[in-house]
Amino acid sequence: MTRRIAISAPLTGEEEWQACREPLLSGWLTQGPQVAAFEKAFAERHQVAHAIAVSSCTTALHLALAAVGVGPGDEVIVPAFTWVATANAVLYCGATPVFADIDRATYNLDVDSVARRVTPRTRALIAVHLFGRCADVEALRAVLPAGVVLIEDAACAAGAAWQGRPAGSLGSVAAFSFHPRKSVTTGEGGMVTTNDAQLARRVDQMRNHGASISEEHRHSGPRPYLLPEFEVLGYNYRMTDLQGAVGRVQLRKLDTFIDERARWAAWYRDALGGIPWLRLPDEPRGMRHGWQAFVTYIDPQRAPAARNDIMQRLEQQGIATRPGTHAVHMLAYYRERFGLSAGDLPGARDCAEQTMAIPLHNRMSTEDYEYVAACLREIG
Repeated sequence: MTRRIAISAPLTGEEEWQACREPLLSGWLTQGPQVAAFEKAFAERHQVAHAIAVSSCTTALHLALAAVGVGPGDEVIVPAFTWVATANAVLYCGATPVFADIDRATYNLDVDSVARRVTPRTRALIAVHLFGRCADVEALRAVLPAGVVLIEDAACAAGAAWQGRPAGSLGSVAAFSFHPRKSVTTGEGGMVTTNDAQLARRVDQMRNHGASISEEHRHSGPRPYLLPEFEVLGYNYRMTDLQGAVGRVQLRKLDTFIDERARWAAWYRDALGGIPWLRLPDEPRGMRHGWQAFVTYIDPQRAPAARNDIMQRLEQQGIATRPGTHAVHMLAYYRERFGLSAGDLPGARDCAEQTMAIPLHNRMSTEDYEYVAACLREIG
């Protein structure tokens, strides 16, 4: 076997390489002017007043929760079908994650399940835009009591939008990821977005140990020899200027990347639409899907083989696949700590066991897509 099609691969090249020259030659490698320029461009693209770059989406989620005051005794509703970081960030704040089930068709939160989990201790809800499809934020907000903060986990959703409003502007605060499996990357890295100036100030402070001013402002100010004041507990969650430089280049390509993925997603739907046991993701009217991944659902009653056996067959043919993500309530740590069982959240359980992401990224060729489709049709 010589053919190998990765589940995902970042598209980087000469422009990203050249972008690193300035911070390398200037000697300013940590958070500085490149990060600031990346933040400004990201905020403009996502139509928000503030964007604060950080070291990962996980740290972005942690800062978002901490900045809105989530702490011990609070509950935060999170989807059970998501990457584990969504729930982990709640525990970092000393709060309790409360798992809600998801809609098997959209993979996003089920509104009725959320409504049943609201209690007087509910402090926030994290709505995940899974795989780049925006959650129904308006419907979710309608079942939340006043004072409950809606946080977007937009890890997969850079460039996505709902009814013309970009992801990252739909809730009180949002967290993005620039991991290499996302549509744009800085290697690792994340971004917090908000329209709340006071909240942005807290996030900015906490990402830099709690310092009253950034290192860049201190060094360029009239008294760089004095250390800043530290008014709050903070963390070292800064993004480097090398990452910021790469991010600026990648961000300019974001819409081109998504447009290409959207065309191939539509092509997949045409090419694979005749497979009766394979449900394909759609793009509802009024939504700009971010297409971080193309996640299918295998009907266990109609499929010729079990999901894992199909994945194994594709692996042997040189096609990488993955489960969509995991059901966090079925992971050992959460299962044992909170006494959960798989059947508690059947939608998340079924999606963890039956979803299959197939390759969709900007390094794929026409021949790659045709090969993936042909191999899936051959399964039966």
